[in-house]
Amino acid sequence: MKWWCYIVECKDGSYYCGVAIDVFRRIISHNNGRGAKYTKGRGPVKLVLAVQFESRSVAQQVEAAIKKVPKRKKVKFLQQKSEGRPVLPIT
Repeated sequence: MKWWCYIVECKDGSYYCGVAIDVFRRIISHNNGRGAKYTKGRGPVKLVLAVQFESRSVAQQVEAAIKKVPKRKKVKFLQQKSEGRPVLPIT
């Protein structure tokens, strides 16, 4: 079974990173107020990045690493990614 690590942008401009098997179903859960406690009340959320991994443990390791990165670096990474420029890892 493949797992995804994803980043969503909340209505208040903050970011949330999580893991899921079905990212789109998870986004619907976030937007219905049944997702993570952090996103409850911050919806609707918008998917900005999703990367697939071979296992849950690897996806969770990536999630943990992303959560340690300061917001300014995440924003810069996501802006470069959306502009189609080559990007370095955000760590």
